[in-house]
Amino acid sequence: MAMNLRPRDDRTEALKQRAEQEGTSRHAILLQAVDGHLARTAQQAIVRKTAEEQVAKWSELMERLK
Repeated sequence: MAMNLRPRDDRTEALKQRAEQEGTSRHAILLQAVDGHLARTAQQAIVRKTAEEQVAKWSELMERLK
């Protein structure tokens, strides 16, 4: 899937400088950022789902302990 990205000028310049510092391409840095975001949000979703399951599992007991 092709995609266009139009960051603000200051972000474009910062990305260009970072790519030069790391000796890589802007494209590679953006792909790493997307991969990192997807990994973090996937982990957050797992934690959230587990927490919701535990709340449901133990809610009756927690009510009795009040």
